Amino acid sequence: MIFGILKPYPSPLISGRGVDLDFPMLAGCLALLGLGLVMITSASSEVAAVQSGNPLYHMFRHLVYVFLGLVACGATMLVPIATWQRMGFMMLIGAFGLLVLVLVPGIGREVNGSMRWIGFSFFNVQPSEIAKVFVVIYLAGYLVRRQTEVRESWMGFFKPFIVLLPMAGLLLMEPDFGATVVMMGAAAAMLFLGGVGLFRFSLMVVLAVVAVFVLVQAQPYRMARLITFTDPWSDQFGSGYQLTQALIAFGRGEWLGVGLGNSVQKQFYLPEAHTDFVFSVLAEELGVVGSLVTIALFVFVTVRALYIGLWAEKAKQFFAAYMAFGLAFLWIGQFLINIGVNVGLLPTKGLTLPFLSYGGSSLVICCACVGLLLRIEWESRTHLGSEEHEFSESDFAEETSHGR
Repeated sequence: MIFGILKPYPSPLISGRGVDLDFPMLAGCLALLGLGLVMITSASSEVAAVQSGNPLYHMFRHLVYVFLGLVACGATMLVPIATWQRMGFMMLIGAFGLLVLVLVPGIGREVNGSMRWIGFSFFNVQPSEIAKVFVVIYLAGYLVRRQTEVRESWMGFFKPFIVLLPMAGLLLMEPDFGATVVMMGAAAAMLFLGGVGLFRFSLMVVLAVVAVFVLVQAQPYRMARLITFTDPWSDQFGSGYQLTQALIAFGRGEWLGVGLGNSVQKQFYLPEAHTDFVFSVLAEELGVVGSLVTIALFVFVTVRALYIGLWAEKAKQFFAAYMAFGLAFLWIGQFLINIGVNVGLLPTKGLTLPFLSYGGSSLVICCACVGLLLRIEWESRTHLGSEEHEFSESDFAEETSHGR
């Protein structure tokens, strides 16, 4: 019945050619989802057994998140990209609303000193995950509407920051420094790809570095983290404890790992083993080889996302192209920060690893982004990405080669 209702509106799931997806992208993301489920089951078993009496408690919850993520992925594939473009401003308002609500006492839920979640009876929603994607969609629309202004004038360059800076301020009030860096980094990359001149872009980078320095100086705990990560062994039972335990996990893993499920560090030595530091447990159990395979999967899906943006740009679907670039840079930013923290290259920061870390909001939003990317690729390949085009089944009467 549902497919009958949606039949007049073709999508990668419903077309004259049946399911018409970018299977390399889908396969890479499904591989990461499967690996994430296995590692969360392993990394959380000890904690779950003590906290709930069931060592598979977190696995069952994660399975629910995976199911919801797949539903979100399918749902976003059914929506034309032109619809997301029209809703850009409303989504921006929604993002601001969520970031304000999470700061309201009684609505926002505080965990480990941060107000980052809106709590419901059975689950929590992290507004920053939603806000980052909404900002990308809005900014993609802005770059299309103001393309000439962005490329040729200072005003076109500075206007997005009228929106971005207040949103960054709300994120810092939670506080969520990592999400702020990822969001601003993705926005800067989108502006650069949108045609901002090198001088203006360089000025933005300098101002960003200055802003990060000021923010680090403003809070003593940030400066403590910055000092600690350079030599965590100087205070290995205090501020450097989490990082030293993560590094021990990497050392124990050696080339081939200690074996799946045999991690010692997950047994209450490494805090947040199934969330922010799941990659450390992976490195301990699967070794250097498993870690490099995981990194290769991440590189594949992020590079594929960038290529999807490039294909959309060649098809002159510029909104879709900018959105694909922005989503790719969101993943790249979170991936680099999370891995950097795990191996001690960056100060300790609570930021999930896309597809792998335990957390409903992060996983569902990642899957929704996959759906958006698959829709963008399909529209650019079939040349049905313009608002003026009237979709009908006749558009799909003949097979076309994938060519990618």
